[in-house]
Amino acid sequence: MKAHDSATTRSPVAVPHGAVLALLGVVAFSFTLPSTALALEGFGPWTTAVLRASVAGLIAAGCLAAVRAPLPTRAQLPALAAVGAGCVVGFPLLTSLALGSTGAGDAAVVVGLLPVTTAVLATLLGGTRHSPAFWIAAGVGAAAVAGFTLARTGGSPGLGDLFLAGALLACAYGYAEGGRLAASMPGWRVIAWGLVLTLPLSLPATAAALVLEPAAPTPSAVAGLVYLSLVSQFGGFVPWYRGMGLIGVARAGQIQLVQPLLTLTWAVLLLGERPGVGALPTVLVVLACVAVTQKAR
Repeated sequence: MKAHDSATTRSPVAVPHGAVLALLGVVAFSFTLPSTALALEGFGPWTTAVLRASVAGLIAAGCLAAVRAPLPTRAQLPALAAVGAGCVVGFPLLTSLALGSTGAGDAAVVVGLLPVTTAVLATLLGGTRHSPAFWIAAGVGAAAVAGFTLARTGGSPGLGDLFLAGALLACAYGYAEGGRLAASMPGWRVIAWGLVLTLPLSLPATAAALVLEPAAPTPSAVAGLVYLSLVSQFGGFVPWYRGMGLIGVARAGQIQLVQPLLTLTWAVLLLGERPGVGALPTVLVVLACVAVTQKAR
């Protein structure tokens, strides 16, 4: 099955509706890194990653059972496995490890580069085609976000940067495969089955992590973990995958160029971090690039 991102293959209603849904997902995900930083104040990185997956997986299993959702077909299992490996296991674990030595604002470089990485993987995996204007705008937007965020970190790579690079690739792979699958399966079931497939790993891993990692839960740490479990790991994916199913993986991914700036805002308000002086110019460049990619054919 090939994914087509050209608006000419989609109804006039589906395109704006899909863009709104994708934006809702982006807003939900923009709280993920600050929430992870809060959770790490009371829980270890492994506990934070696997506990959120376990809680979300149990909720997803209940939702699937409540609607008597049919089991995935054999052809759908590889894409669901990619969602589980990339979005349920890889990204949460690697970002939790990275935030042990990197601030949430600095880590926003991951989501800054995610749209272009997702578009490239979608092209390689699904045979999508885009105009030069699409790729130029996507590249400029990603470069602006990456340059701004790297300037804040001083451009010095470390172990946290390696974790973030791995998280970027893992999440982009899960987005690309899950977005293609959402064209033929309801978006919420894509992430729900991805979560359920990982339960045989996440549940015992959670039990082990709770024993091996010391925990000192605080109200803010618990709040962060609850948000990660209910929204970042499950609820936010419902509009996100549906939006990708309507307007295509790569184009929905470009809306995510706004996410790093939102994440920086929440990092200031929730964590007391201070953004760099180039924040406003970067916002303007990113919004312009998003507008171009949404109109490009």
